[in-house]
Amino acid sequence: MEMKLEMDGTVAIVIASGSIDALTAPELANFINLQIQDGHTRLVADLAGVDYTSSAGLRVLLGAVKETRSKGGDLRLANIQPDVKKVLDLSGFTSILKHFPDRAAAIASYNG
Repeated sequence: MEMKLEMDGTVAIVIASGSIDALTAPELANFINLQIQDGHTRLVADLAGVDYTSSAGLRVLLGAVKETRSKGGDLRLANIQPDVKKVLDLSGFTSILKHFPDRAAAIASYNG
């Protein structure tokens, strides 16, 4: 799994690629938590490069949403691939997590 951070104004964009499973989920959690500790509570997770997520990945995303929302922010998802979207749908997470077709829409959602 690879992760990098980009900024768009006050929105921190976490760009992930690879699979999110029991082995890689802790890496993603640490990366996201570092952003939150640095004061970034308006996050977008760009999942264009993520081809798979297990329940461990779902827990990371849910934990990040809870943490950012407790600080007045949010984590919003963008570019969800079909296999990952199916997992989110089946788990009921699409009703909890705000998701957008692309990064621009996710970023814009913070402005209105």
